[in-house]
Amino acid sequence: MDKYEVRLMNQALQDLDNIYAYIAGNMLEPGVAAEMVDALESEILSLEYLPYRCSERRTGSFANSGYRQLMVKNYIVIYRIDEANKQVLIVTVRYARSSF
Repeated sequence: MDKYEVRLMNQALQDLDNIYAYIAGNMLEPGVAAEMVDALESEILSLEYLPYRCSERRTGSFANSGYRQLMVKNYIVIYRIDEANKQVLIVTVRYARSSF
């Protein structure tokens, strides 16, 4: 089984920061915010093995252009696979109910 390097692009890192800030600040739940970000990071890192297990993105932004999506609770992680370099590039993490 091949192992891939998982890399978070700047936008994805900012998205995780924003998710934490929103839940901790607006909802006044810093513990829940930390748990959510931990869950997202854990699922993202699990892509180092079997990154093709998730479906290709078929609707919205990044649709039909080789990007895949990983569902984690109420969030969608958009990523692409760089097979030549054995890398999984995490592009963005979005709230699933938002339109993008």
